[in-house]
Amino acid sequence: MNTKTAIITGASSGLGLECARALLRSDPSWHVVLAVRDTGRGAEAVGQLGEPQRCTVMRMDLASPASVRVFTETFRGSGLPPLRAIVCNAGVQVVSGTALTEDGVEMTFGVNHLGHFALVQGLLGELAHPARILVVSSGTHDPSRHTGMPDPLYTSAADLAHPRAEQSADGRRRYTTSKLCNVLFGYELNRRLGDGVTVNAFDPGLMPGSGLARDYPPLQRLVWRYLLPALRVLPGVRSTRTSGRYLATLVNDARFDGVSGEYFDGLRPIRSSADSYDRGKALDLWETSERLLAHAIK
Repeated sequence: MNTKTAIITGASSGLGLECARALLRSDPSWHVVLAVRDTGRGAEAVGQLGEPQRCTVMRMDLASPASVRVFTETFRGSGLPPLRAIVCNAGVQVVSGTALTEDGVEMTFGVNHLGHFALVQGLLGELAHPARILVVSSGTHDPSRHTGMPDPLYTSAADLAHPRAEQSADGRRRYTTSKLCNVLFGYELNRRLGDGVTVNAFDPGLMPGSGLARDYPPLQRLVWRYLLPALRVLPGVRSTRTSGRYLATLVNDARFDGVSGEYFDGLRPIRSSADSYDRGKALDLWETSERLLAHAIK
């Protein structure tokens, strides 16, 4: 019998789908809400999961604050079991120019951080304690990891939301900076919440075959799809299924009861980047995010 609900963003494919699969298999009491932009693909994902009675597809476009609000309102009226987990997983990496959300915010920042900020803020009152929030980040947020991606550049959240031309040239840097924002947000949320809700950040490792390379040039997409999977024997390279299983474990396993404010590489808590512990950056990100959402509501 379903007695608790987990919301997973970006659950129609990749890491989100594999997290849902592992969560459903690990504990029969979970009901999973697949929060997806394309409900058709969400329905296909439910078919792959093979547990239609334990899954609900709900539309949400993280690039649209209005869509996030509709999602939270729909969830409140859904009659589903109590909300015990939110997995902020969905992400984009835009490298071919600069794209904007419907409210004029740079797309990578808008989806990877601001949309999830809005979602969590809208659902805090729905969480039934004890509950867990997992924010999916990436090792690319940490320059010391030497991932081959450009180092993050956090000047201010306002600059990330509305970059000047010289700040927006490198889409890969926008991505790594958004992943830094994920960790900053997770730590600040942990500091602001009381007992009963844990918040942790998660590094899934390099996952060849995930959808993050969809905006890369053709040759790089081919490398990402066909060559990198052969490198899974290397440290930090994982299949989406393995990382999905780790993420579901952080959502569900009793070993992590009460564990909060951590950054996990797989199932191992490690130090995140030096910048991720900067309280000034975290406060700037939080307050700017609140202002951006307040402006979007008007």
